[in-house]
Amino acid sequence: MQLKSLLFDSKRLPDSRFIRHVAVVASGSAGAQLITVVFAPLVSRIYSPEAFGALGAFIALLVVLSPVTALAYPMAIVLPRSDADALGLVRLSLIISALVVVLAGIVVLFTGNNLASLLGIQEVGSLIYFVPLSMLFMSWVDISQQWLIRLKRFHVSARMTVLHSLALNVAKAGAGWFYPLGSVLVGVTVAGHFLQALLLGGGAYRVTGRDVAEARSSLCVLARKYYDFPFYRAPQIFINAASQNMPLLLLAVFFGSASAGLYTLSRMVIGMPSMLLGKSVGDVFYPRITDAMREGMNPARLIVRTTGALFLTGIVPFGLVFLFGPELFSLVFGQEWTVAGNYARWLSFFFFFNFINKPAIAAVPVLGIQKELFFYEIFSTGAKALAIIVGFSYFNSDITAVALFSVTGALAYVFMITWIYIKAAQS
Repeated sequence: MQLKSLLFDSKRLPDSRFIRHVAVVASGSAGAQLITVVFAPLVSRIYSPEAFGALGAFIALLVVLSPVTALAYPMAIVLPRSDADALGLVRLSLIISALVVVLAGIVVLFTGNNLASLLGIQEVGSLIYFVPLSMLFMSWVDISQQWLIRLKRFHVSARMTVLHSLALNVAKAGAGWFYPLGSVLVGVTVAGHFLQALLLGGGAYRVTGRDVAEARSSLCVLARKYYDFPFYRAPQIFINAASQNMPLLLLAVFFGSASAGLYTLSRMVIGMPSMLLGKSVGDVFYPRITDAMREGMNPARLIVRTTGALFLTGIVPFGLVFLFGPELFSLVFGQEWTVAGNYARWLSFFFFFNFINKPAIAAVPVLGIQKELFFYEIFSTGAKALAIIVGFSYFNSDITAVALFSVTGALAYVFMITWIYIKAAQS
């Protein structure tokens, strides 16, 4: 099977409904990112790099902890044939997330100050105690999003994403105008998670039919049936999130909160567009490949076509950042953010492959290879950790550390895409 024929055979192009769904979700992500980009020059001039460093460390902690809040059960909501089972997974996810948040609250209550000191976010102070609350809000967001994906109500997610981004950025700029502190950035972010949960949860509730809401399914049976999500997918996402946030946390430890703040802005500018647009494709691709497998279609073709389309979409913007990152950041955000542009130059390489791997990642639960993905994540994280430690310890250079981390991560993504494609071709 030739790659060229897969990508360009007009008879095999994705159906118009798939393209429309991607366009709807992508428009919401693009609108949200456009709002963030418009506000970024203002916000970067209101807050100092140290303030961004505090926010980055706080978000890094949330990103690492959030996958275990509902034990990845929300990701299974798309898979069941019956809406009753899917709604049972919604209830199961809500119950587990509440229990985990209570446990996390107890841990933070007794170790909050030490945890903040360890992560270098002392400026956040007592706001560290809001971490469990944010974990709960983020789990609600995830559950609502997966339910909307199952119902293919992508326009609801898109609309709420734009509203959330607008409210969050206005709040950052408005609050920072009077109190340009890291604690203010963190507080606004926590409130933003709550608002996002309300918007998506309300939207999901409105589009759910009454007959579905009245259905019931055994939670114990569902928990056992989809055991691979808590056993393999949740740890995999946890390890992946930890590995992606290693540079930020180590920059804070070895070079101070200002370096962490520079990295936070660079990752926000170069990483958020790729994650939002890539997630848009992944969200639509997930139910599409699920349906394709049920109908006996070859999933490898879908993976190659969608990955190829993402490759062609991302090569120019990411290439421009790689070539002119420092100059662009200095021009847009100010001279003090030039180093952030150097970070972005190398991160563009990493996030480009993170961008095009979304179809492969979406295929993992459908192909039933979550256990294998978990072991892959362990080895790839070890390689990225080794790369960044070499950059810090041997070269004593923050830019070299970020560069080694990015190149190693990109190579790991190439391996993963190839491996998942081979698995799909054999299915």
